[in-house]
Amino acid sequence: MSDRDRADAVYESLLERAGERWVQPRKERTARILELLDDPQKTYRVVHITGTNGKTSTARMIESLLRAHGLRTGLFTSPHLERFTERIMIDGEPILDAAIAEAWEEIEPFVGIVDAELEKAGDEPLTFFELLTVLAFVAASDAPVDVLVLEVGMGGEWDSTNTADGDVAVFAPIAIDHADRLGETIEKITTVKAGIIKEGAAVVSAQQPAEAAAVLRRVAAEKNATIAFEGEEFGLAEQKLAVGGQLLTIRGLAGSYLEEYLPLYGAHQGHNAALAVAAVESLIGAGSQPIAEDIITDGLQGATSPGRLQLLGIAPTVVVDAAHNPHGAEALAQSLDDSFDFDEWGLVLGVLADKDAAGIVARLAPASAHVFATVPESSRASDADTIADLVESVGHRATVHPSLADAADAAREWAASSDRRAVIIAGSIVLAGEAIALAEEEDWKSGWRA
Repeated sequence: MSDRDRADAVYESLLERAGERWVQPRKERTARILELLDDPQKTYRVVHITGTNGKTSTARMIESLLRAHGLRTGLFTSPHLERFTERIMIDGEPILDAAIAEAWEEIEPFVGIVDAELEKAGDEPLTFFELLTVLAFVAASDAPVDVLVLEVGMGGEWDSTNTADGDVAVFAPIAIDHADRLGETIEKITTVKAGIIKEGAAVVSAQQPAEAAAVLRRVAAEKNATIAFEGEEFGLAEQKLAVGGQLLTIRGLAGSYLEEYLPLYGAHQGHNAALAVAAVESLIGAGSQPIAEDIITDGLQGATSPGRLQLLGIAPTVVVDAAHNPHGAEALAQSLDDSFDFDEWGLVLGVLADKDAAGIVARLAPASAHVFATVPESSRASDADTIADLVESVGHRATVHPSLADAADAAREWAASSDRRAVIIAGSIVLAGEAIALAEEEDWKSGWRA
C-alpha cells in the first residue's frame, strides 16, 4: 500500500466517527487518550488561536514569522480546502502521508481503550475532531517541532485543542457565530473562547466589541496573564495597496516595522498581520524584543492564505474567498472595493444550510452586479433556489446554477465581455476548495476560452 493510500485510510477511519458539527462540551476524553500517549502536546511551545473570523489567516502568518526565525514549526488549522493533510503543516508544508500514517499507528491501540471507557460511562465514543487533534499533537511531537500554532476547532474552553497549554493566547475578532453551541450574546461567546487563556500566559487580541474586551480583561486578570489589544498596545499604523498585496506599517509591542510587504489582499489581512506580529513578539522575547528586520520581511512575504481573497483566474479576474458568515462577508465586500479596480463583480455564491445565508447575502449582494447562485458539494448545502430567492428579496439579480462548474462558466463568460468586470466565488469553505481544484483543472489563469 502506498503512503498516500495509508494516509487516506486514516482519513476514512476518522470519517466513520461523529463529524465536526457534532460538538459535546468536553475535552476530558481527548485529555485521556493524550495521557495514555504520554502527553505529546507538552513537548513544544504553543500559540493558541480563537475568534470568529481571521483565525486561519492569522495562524498562517504567525507560523510563517516563527519559521523565519529558524524555528521548526507545526500548524494545525481547520477545515481543509482540498485534502485533509493541509490541516497539519510541518515547516510550512502539508504533513507527509507517511508521517500521518505512522502517527495513527501510535494512536490506534489507545482509541479502543478510551472508546470502551466512554461506552462504560454511557458517553459517546471519540469524535472525528477529537482524534484529528490527537493526530496533530502526536505528529508535531514526532517531527519534532519547536512551536505548534494551534487553531481552535470551535469555541475554546471545552474544545479538544484546549488540552494544550498555550504560551500565547490569540483572539481574532469575535462576533456572533455558532450561537446554538456557544451562546447567543457576544459576552457568552467570548466567555467560552476565553477558556484558552492559561495561567501566566500572554494574551493578544484584535480590536473587539466592548463586551468581548471586558470578558477578556477579566479572565486574563484571573489567570495572571498579560493582555494587549490592537489599537492600544499595538496596531496597524498604515497600509497601502501594492502589486499583489499591500505595504504595512505596524506598531508592534516591542518595535515598529515600516512598509513591510504582505502578498495578500484586503484591509482585514493587514489587521491580521498586526495581530500575528504581536503574538510572535509575545512568544519570543516576552513582548520586549523587536523582530529583526530581515526576519519580519521574510515572514510576512512568505505568508499565504489559501481560500482567502486568492487569485484563481485572469482575463477575466477570478478571486475566491471562503466568507462563510456575515462578518467574513462584510470584510470581503469591503476588500472588493478597497483592493481591486473593477466596475462590476459577478458573485458565484454557495452557502451551507447551517450558516446565516441571509446575513451573507445582505452584505455581498449589494457589492455584486449579478449573483450566480449555486450549491457546494455537501449534504449540508442550501439549494441554489433558496440562495437566489434571498438575493432577489433584497432587490438584486440572481440566476440559478446546479453546480459550481456551471456557475463559474456563466460568471466567467459574463465577466469576459468587459475588461471592467471580475468574478468572486464565496459563501463556503467547501465551495472555495472546489473552486481551487476546478481552476487548476480548467487552467483559469490562461484566460476565458469560449
